[in-house]
Amino acid sequence: MSNMILVVDDDVTMVRAIYSILKNEYEVYMVNSGKNALDFLNIHIPDLVLLDIKMPVMDGFETLSKMREHPGMEEVPVIFLTGSDDVDSEERGLEVGASDFIRKPVLPKILRLRVRHMIELYTLRNDLKNEVERQTSKIKEQQNKLKQMTFQITEALAGAIDAKDTYTSGHSKRVATYAREIAMRYCYSVEMQENVFITGMLHDVGKIGIPNAIINKPGRLTDEEFKVIKTHPAIGAEILEKITAIPFIAIGAHWHHERYDGRGYPDGLAGDAIPEIARIIGVADAYDAMSSKRSYRDPLPQDVVRAEIEKGRGSQFDPRFADIMLAMIDGDTGYQMREL
Repeated sequence: MSNMILVVDDDVTMVRAIYSILKNEYEVYMVNSGKNALDFLNIHIPDLVLLDIKMPVMDGFETLSKMREHPGMEEVPVIFLTGSDDVDSEERGLEVGASDFIRKPVLPKILRLRVRHMIELYTLRNDLKNEVERQTSKIKEQQNKLKQMTFQITEALAGAIDAKDTYTSGHSKRVATYAREIAMRYCYSVEMQENVFITGMLHDVGKIGIPNAIINKPGRLTDEEFKVIKTHPAIGAEILEKITAIPFIAIGAHWHHERYDGRGYPDGLAGDAIPEIARIIGVADAYDAMSSKRSYRDPLPQDVVRAEIEKGRGSQFDPRFADIMLAMIDGDTGYQMREL
């Protein structure tokens, strides 16, 4: 289909001349006023507009300004038709969005060349824009597939971790969910919230290297057994640090047992030296440890869990994230959050 050109001019002789010059190459429409041109845009969006400057009621400048407000006309090229060499008119025309000027009376060869070049430029720009959008959409689709695959692998690995402990099925996902909620309430970006979730899902990956007999022991651990348990952060970090494409995921595994007062493990980090994601996962992990069934006890009552979080505020936990967890507990009047 040929390109569409709209000619806007109150001079009937000029309009007919332009039509005669362009009709064999383009689909040419003609109107005699700015108002009629705007009405035309409600039906068709042309590929080029030839617009007279001096028209009664609504001149070319006002017409073009209103055209630019019409959906689909933001970038359509407009060539002003002018019978003068007025520099001020040219400057004003460029300011309101004119693409070029053609002097009256129009010369057929000049008109054809200007129109052809302008339409070619407009077509090339549109083709480039469409290709960029197509490639962007393709990249986003690939990113979404990769993101979905990452979540699936993460869930599968988290399931394998939780399967080692008979009493804590779903622990990793619950911790990840609590941690994401804390991150959301702390005004993390959506992307960072998802990073926190993935990190939370894999925070206990190091338990893969801990004997089942220790993980599932029904009573209290001996000092030696606890030393073995305390190796799981380092094991987890070693496993996840190999996934260089997602560098942040090792953070939660490595430092979620650090304490805000520096008395945690494995490195005895304190305060802001503990990565923020690890501080968030730390309080989420503690909440789930107390609110879920363990090999050596039943879930603790909600008021006891709350009291322990409050007690650990500023010592075990970053006060900011402890306060958010306390607010989450206070909003959970039926103690149902633990059943996620």
